[in-house]
Amino acid sequence: MYTLRLWAVRNARLMEITYSAVEKTLIAMAPLLKRIGYERLDKPVAAVEKVVKGALFDCQMCGQCALSSTGMSCPMNCPKTIRNGPCGGVRADGYCEVKPEMRCVWVEGFAGSQRMKAGSDIQVVQFAVDHRLKGRSSWLRVVQEKTSADDATSGATS
Repeated sequence: MYTLRLWAVRNARLMEITYSAVEKTLIAMAPLLKRIGYERLDKPVAAVEKVVKGALFDCQMCGQCALSSTGMSCPMNCPKTIRNGPCGGVRADGYCEVKPEMRCVWVEGFAGSQRMKAGSDIQVVQFAVDHRLKGRSSWLRVVQEKTSADDATSGATS
């Protein structure tokens, strides 16, 4: 798992392109997803998401994915679950103080962000984890947020 996680960060640009394609596909499917019902789809979509993101990013299924803003390095893999940059314990060689055999997820994340088109997004502050969303699909949540924002804008202009 750790090896694949490091591969995903080293190939952050490819992961960013893939992530964007998946997002665009899901947004294009939004009318169908809405008709079926987001609540009804959450468990099966979350199961697929867990397999895919679990393999590539060692996803912890927090329900609030920040991969595109953290250099494709999941901050939930930090033993301290720090979502906004490294703690004071990251060693000079970039390894974690809690798990000395593991590189700091934020050192990896910064390296990954430099490979991405939207690399400066790593400076965006991540909100604290809402534990009520744990195990839920962040893909569906993003689709709902983006399409509801589009619906609100189109409703205001018509």
